[in-house]
Amino acid sequence: MTRPITIAAGAMTAAIHPLGAELHSFRPDGSREWLWQGEPAWWSGRSPLLFPVVGRSPDGHVRWQGRRMEMPPHGVARQSLFRVVEAGASAARFELVDDAMTRSHYPFAFRLVVDYALAPSSLTMTARVENPSREVVLPACLGFHPGFAWPLVPGHAKTAHVVRFEHDEPAPIRRIDRTGLGVREPLPSPVRGRVLALDDSLFVDDAIIFDRLASRRLWFGVPGAPGLRVEYPDCPHLGIWMKPGAPYLCLEPWQGFAPDIGDDGDLANRPGIVLIPPGGTLVRTLRLAPDDVPAA
Repeated sequence: MTRPITIAAGAMTAAIHPLGAELHSFRPDGSREWLWQGEPAWWSGRSPLLFPVVGRSPDGHVRWQGRRMEMPPHGVARQSLFRVVEAGASAARFELVDDAMTRSHYPFAFRLVVDYALAPSSLTMTARVENPSREVVLPACLGFHPGFAWPLVPGHAKTAHVVRFEHDEPAPIRRIDRTGLGVREPLPSPVRGRVLALDDSLFVDDAIIFDRLASRRLWFGVPGAPGLRVEYPDCPHLGIWMKPGAPYLCLEPWQGFAPDIGDDGDLANRPGIVLIPPGGTLVRTLRLAPDDVPAA
């Protein structure tokens, strides 16, 4: 049986499971757990990696050059066992290459490498998709899906928490319908200036999707108390999600998101898709750090 691999730097610890190369624990002070622990009654995930799609697909299928294939929600990486390439004291590397299972959903050669690196003050996750082909482009989306304890700060109400963005976020947001596909009509942003006041009612209509995102970092917590800084320097999209009533909040930097209702499922036209050229790579990074001061 595979087990999570634990890394540490100073007091900070993290644990990563080879199944999906998924973060299973994040303890900035070595004791209190900040990561959602995957209670199945609410949501069994903790921090799945999303590849080669983010979100659901029309009728659960995608198309590529006339071929129609079943595609699981958020792709195949989160269901795959990664090879542990390195496991050091403060860093670990995981690798997934295409096989018969992945090719039945996604008929491409690829190499997906996920690095976790701890410093005394932060955890950095780097995902790199490599296209080994000399002739064929590789269509890919890539996303992070970490869930955090909410309330993050013990002794404070959930409604005392906010998400504070690096910049004002006035652009309209997107929503998805009950099938997981996008609703075409944009909706007004619930962010006031840089601050999103958190409440379960925000998520009655599922995730809040920012597809015109100005910020590349945010802060989650109770103003005036220790909080969490989330940096995503090369991810242009963001989802914020939870199930109303649940004690977690997902802060999800993405490259790509679910297509709209009525989309034909063609990967070439999927929102945010990157066509990685032969021999090329797609790299996206997520950094988590405890921070008492909201992002400036």
